[in-house]
Amino acid sequence: MSTILRTIRNLRSIGIKEYAHQMQYMGDTKRGTFVAADKYGNKYYENNAEELPLRTRWVDYKDKEFDPSQIEPGWHAWMSYVVNEPPSVDKLLQRQVRIWEPEEHRPVLSASRSAFKTYSTTKNKYSAWQPVAAPR
Repeated sequence: MSTILRTIRNLRSIGIKEYAHQMQYMGDTKRGTFVAADKYGNKYYENNAEELPLRTRWVDYKDKEFDPSQIEPGWHAWMSYVVNEPPSVDKLLQRQVRIWEPEEHRPVLSASRSAFKTYSTTKNKYSAWQPVAAPR
């Protein structure tokens, strides 16, 4: 959560449109330098001067319904402070698409209605008890 002075300073710096966007999707206002964008259209920012430690890097997702799997591995390492240089600068972290990898992102469907559910064709060993009440 930010203070009133910080919020007003960020509002003046980033503008009303970006302020409303950040409040809707992040719940906080931040300002920083644009580092780079990845192939999915996500934008990465950094501000080492004003933010709290370990909150100096953040991502602005392209999609409104974002999924953390939309961050590429090199950017994930940069976001979690494993490396200091972003993948746009570091040649080792720049990701080349391999033959077996899909070209577009596939979302993780674990918590959705489209999640994989196993179907068993075997009969259950136990059945639920059905109480039978005698008529009075």
